[in-house]
Amino acid sequence: MKKLLSIAGSDCSGGAGIQADLKTFAAYKTYGMTVITSLTSQNTMGVSDVADMTPEFVGKQLDAIFDDIYPDAIKIGMVSNEGIINIIAEKLKEYKAKNIVIDPVMVSTSGGILMNAEAKNSLIEKLLPLADIITPNMKEAAVLSNMEVNNKNDMEKAAEIISQTIDGAILITGGHLPDSADDLLYINKKVKWINGDKVKNPNTHGTGCTLSSAIAANLGKGMTLEKSFIEAKEYLTGAIKDNLNLGKGRGPLNHFYKQ
Repeated sequence: MKKLLSIAGSDCSGGAGIQADLKTFAAYKTYGMTVITSLTSQNTMGVSDVADMTPEFVGKQLDAIFDDIYPDAIKIGMVSNEGIINIIAEKLKEYKAKNIVIDPVMVSTSGGILMNAEAKNSLIEKLLPLADIITPNMKEAAVLSNMEVNNKNDMEKAAEIISQTIDGAILITGGHLPDSADDLLYINKKVKWINGDKVKNPNTHGTGCTLSSAIAANLGKGMTLEKSFIEAKEYLTGAIKDNLNLGKGRGPLNHFYKQ
């Protein structure tokens, strides 16, 4: 049984965050564990409030995990302030964590920045360099590269800029492209496009969380980075195509469509 750890925020409605990560880990028949960074009051219509854990308590959760059940892979999602980011980076280095996937949750669906300048700098300087792969969407890639990212050429330029500060692979997801769902994988200083069809389903709450968790599950099972992503993309596409329809807003995926 492979052991997977999600370090992220909680979504009380179950569509994203820790809840989506655990569902994904379960779908991959792995053992899921969590370190909660924030509690959110949210549903398919949006986020109404956030309560962050203290950095000290985040650190204690990490100690509890690594002292007992060492994870085979780690997914990191919502890390909302500098203190939380710093303690996570410190503990990951202390415990020599492996197979780290970071989904840099920096921009809301409406385009609002979710991090202040100090947190952004700490994320870029201390946490992202520890990742084996990061999975920003186009909006997040724009923040990380300090440029507009509106098309495939922009995605390639952004990946090159981001690669100057991190050694791991960079996956810029193309879900916001107008006519495709092609993703850019920048690995070993080379660009590789993974083609994908646009799925006509507005219910995509938790797609980024699910994709990064699926990649982590595959890495934990020993797959290469590229194969981990390709298989995870297939899983995510199937979960969207299943057309689960819950809630009054942008609904969640069916993580268990294969069962």
